[in-house]
Amino acid sequence: MTEFARKNILITGGACGIGRQMALRMAREGGNLILWDIHQANLEKARREVGDVAGRDVHGYVCDVSDREAVYATAEKVRQEVGPVDILVNNAGVVSGKPFLDLPDEKIEATFKVNVLGLFWVTKAFLPHMVERNEGHVVNIASSAGFVGVSRLTDYSASKFAAVGFDESLRNELRRVAPKVRTTVVCPFFIDTGMFAGAKTRFSFLLPILKEVDVADAVVKAVKADRARLMMPPMVYLVPPLRLLPVKVFDAVADVLGVNVSMDEFVGRAKA
Repeated sequence: MTEFARKNILITGGACGIGRQMALRMAREGGNLILWDIHQANLEKARREVGDVAGRDVHGYVCDVSDREAVYATAEKVRQEVGPVDILVNNAGVVSGKPFLDLPDEKIEATFKVNVLGLFWVTKAFLPHMVERNEGHVVNIASSAGFVGVSRLTDYSASKFAAVGFDESLRNELRRVAPKVRTTVVCPFFIDTGMFAGAKTRFSFLLPILKEVDVADAVVKAVKADRARLMMPPMVYLVPPLRLLPVKVFDAVADVLGVNVSMDEFVGRAKA
């Protein structure tokens, strides 16, 4: 079991959405929260809110996880000012939500820099201490789009497939060199954080738009239980076995569920 009390817990993208919600919950259980975010104003607000819950100061650092040198420099500040990180939550992410041919090159690059390379830089910065002690937990917030490619999410789906693969490979490496360092990959359907504003679902009883508070609760429980994978809602667990079907049948099932029209009215957080 992973405990939060008296543990240094770092959450990237911790100023809003499920990052903020997870921080609030982990603080209530005695965790020492360290929030990273790219937005200073949001970070300060979240730091105060989480600090009120924790009853003590919460550390906040402005950091762009896509910038390798910034990540390493900020990680060194954390080690000097707070100490080693016990639980790392890779939560920062971006989405474009455009058809492939409408995606500007710089948007594609940004998606991979944040959603994929950010995982590498942040984890590489903090994992050595966990391996040395053979204790720690790395949580990777991926997506159900990391198991099924979705129309208008070519860059996002590809980045989340990469995140799922990253977590799986890392988990198997750690089983050999530091078996008490755990990983958890989280693969939710759309969440009502605003990041996917405008996204729709055809059958809400099967694939509901998830509430950020419910996702945060589920992630915290999964981490405490050392679960290797959390998929939400339960329908998402059917995706891997459905891949045994012929491609045309698999695509037809996705079409019936409305998966490939779910992003047709997407506007995203900025426009929302």
